Amino acid sequence: MGVLSREIANNLTIGKGIVREDAKPLIINGNMDVWQRGTGTVTTTGGYVGVDRYKISEDTDGSYSTQRHTMSNTEKATTGFDYALQANCTGTDSSIGNTQSAEITQKIEAQNCQVLQYGTANAKSITLAFWVKSSKTGTYCIAINKKDSTAYNIAHEYTISAADTWEKKVIHISPTAGSTSLITSSAGAIANDTGEGLYVVFALAIGSNYHATNNTWTGSSSLSTSSQVNWMDSTSNNFYLTGVQLEVGEFSATTMPPFKFETFAENLHRCQRYLHHLEQNGDGSNIRFASGICTSSTATEIAYKCFPELRSTPTLYLPAANKFRIRSASAITCSSISADNRHKNGVNIQASVSSGLSSGDGCNFDANASGAYVQLDAELWWI
Repeated sequence: MGVLSREIANNLTIGKGIVREDAKPLIINGNMDVWQRGTGTVTTTGGYVGVDRYKISEDTDGSYSTQRHTMSNTEKATTGFDYALQANCTGTDSSIGNTQSAEITQKIEAQNCQVLQYGTANAKSITLAFWVKSSKTGTYCIAINKKDSTAYNIAHEYTISAADTWEKKVIHISPTAGSTSLITSSAGAIANDTGEGLYVVFALAIGSNYHATNNTWTGSSSLSTSSQVNWMDSTSNNFYLTGVQLEVGEFSATTMPPFKFETFAENLHRCQRYLHHLEQNGDGSNIRFASGICTSSTATEIAYKCFPELRSTPTLYLPAANKFRIRSASAITCSSISADNRHKNGVNIQASVSSGLSSGDGCNFDANASGAYVQLDAELWWI
């Protein structure tokens, strides 16, 4: 195959966009396959609590829960996906305050956004596509928030037309939407670093302080228009989301490139840049988390390594110390655990026991009970 033929083969040209077939998707885990933290029901006021790479936010007088939804054969035939993120309103707020909001967000790392060329006259259009269904019909919004350097935001409406019915939405965002030049000016640039690049926001209920004109870039905080439904007004309300993809280029519903499915291993690998989670399965086996050395009769140094390299220095999360044990000459339940020297490739753990170790001996850091886990969190929070 000649050079020109290979180039054509490596690029799929559709509509006004050019999609690299070998390029990684901007959205990670768009098919909702990876749930390192668990697939069960979680009610929260905000955080990364279930499906990988999606931050669940709620700051209203109500509440909602999220969980993994397994598609029926009919749903899979319609959407092409096995799983969805399911949200259920569990506590109502019939009147959303000015500064209150509820939304689902994926934050894209800044260095992955360089293909957009924001901050230049050649800034690229983007197209967001996703499958959605809800028991509550009406006008909803997505928002694109550029948080790096100067913050610019855009909200765009879409309609859920039929209750409890999967619908595919395709939304084009121009860098000059609303006849603006915010993104094409130098202040529109996204730094080429490991911080926050873009937020992709799915609004559920948004207070008036975060309302903006539809499809118009603005320098004010915006998550929706004033037409956004109040999804928090009934505990009968649900919201399902899957098949999220963000493509470089201007596409319509008929020209949108197909969702690029990665293998589960590829998808998990990309998610593990932001969260490394290893857990005891609860099957009675004593999983070995890491190995180290006894530094005294009661103390150890454990080098816990993770792969791939994390995005940034992580936060270490562990359950109670008695969920773990040190195995050297014999197995001894841990009495305390601390950590130091956290870095992108892992963390040093100091696990202590009451007695029974020999300084200089090797040791293993094992699970002692169901529910033991080691979690290193390098998610994009508020950077």
